[in-house]
Amino acid sequence: MTTEEIFEQLKNVLVKNFELNPEDITLDANIATDLDLDSIDAIDILSSIQRVLNCRLTPSDFKTVKTVRNIVEVIQKHVP
Repeated sequence: MTTEEIFEQLKNVLVKNFELNPEDITLDANIATDLDLDSIDAIDILSSIQRVLNCRLTPSDFKTVKTVRNIVEVIQKHVP
């Protein structure tokens, strides 16, 4: 999958599950300050992404995630 494809899937998850404005979700958006998501939300994101993209992620994969781009990079390592 390309970065853009992963980003679009992630964006869909964030809009659907967290009722975020699609325009607010950019690669450089900070998860905590720009999107107002916390560590509990990160687990929900992880779970949703696993279902949508059929990949296996762990909470430790998300330890250093700060931006949407970081999430995309983590996902890229786990999907073909």
